[in-house]
Formats: sequence, C-alpha cells, structure tokens
Amino acid sequence: MIKVGDTLPATTLMEFSEVEGNGCSIGPNPVDVAKATAGKTIALFALPGAFTPTCSAKHVPGYVEKFSELKAAGVDEIWCVSVNDAFVMGAWARDQKTDGKVRMLGDGSAEFAKATGLFLDLTARGMGVRSNRYSMLVKDGKVASLNVEGPGKFEVSDAATLLAQAKA
Repeated sequence: MIKVGDTLPATTLMEFSEVEGNGCSIGPNPVDVAKATAGKTIALFALPGAFTPTCSAKHVPGYVEKFSELKAAGVDEIWCVSVNDAFVMGAWARDQKTDGKVRMLGDGSAEFAKATGLFLDLTARGMGVRSNRYSMLVKDGKVASLNVEGPGKFEVSDAATLLAQAKA
C-alpha cells in the first residue's frame, strides 16, 4: 500500500469536459498523474463509487464546500477519484455542482486504485473492484499525508481533516 513519502503511481486517469476550450476536446481526456501533479499541491480524495449514498451526501459536498479554504491553505487543485468511467464522473460532477472546484477523475479500470494498493474487492456485492475511501495531500507528486478509512467508515477522509493537514 502507498504510504507517506511515496510518489504517486505513473498512471492515467480520465476526465470528462463539458465544453470545448483551452485545447480540451469534449469527451474523455487523459490526465497523466505524474505530469498533472508536478509542482502542485493536490487534495486528492477517493471513494468507492459515483452516486453512492455517503459519497454523494457527504464526501463530495464537503470538498465543494471547503474549496476556498483549501485554496487559501495552499492547495492548487482538488481531485475526486473513483473507479467509474469519465462519462459517469462527468454526470456526477454536474449533479454535485463541482465545476471549477473539484476535478472528477475516472479510474475506469481501477489501475490507480490497484497501483496504490488502496482498492476493495466488492465483487460479492455486485460492484467489482473499487477504490477504498481515503484522502491524501500530494505535494509535487509525493504523498504528504494519507487518511485511509476503515471498512464502511467515513471519519478521516473528509475535507475538514485534509484542510487541517494542509494548514499544518
């Protein structure tokens, strides 16, 4: 499992863009994790799935709400990563009103989740391989803090916890 001090795995996430602009085409666009984190501070949180109850009611809304405070604490970008395709993440972004605040990144084949060791096998529950629920503060591609939730919990990966770590 990835730990504090480790570099994020060299993987590619996918992001859906609503409108064309700044060289982005409409539709899924690859996000090279190494390039996208270079020289930046990223508040990254991951969760089991888009549109799921805790994720939609608490996890994403908390980061949208704390956007300005996280930026003031030196965070350049906020990323939400889930084992869903870019189209689902785009629809969820519209539903959660994350535009301009949280980048909704799809890990459709669970490559990032597997490479970090932060994955769950929920096949028995009909969900396949998913991401564990966690948050991390990433500085220049390296993990500066990591908060992994226990099974079925939502206690340490919330926006308030990561904000306190960003301020420290």
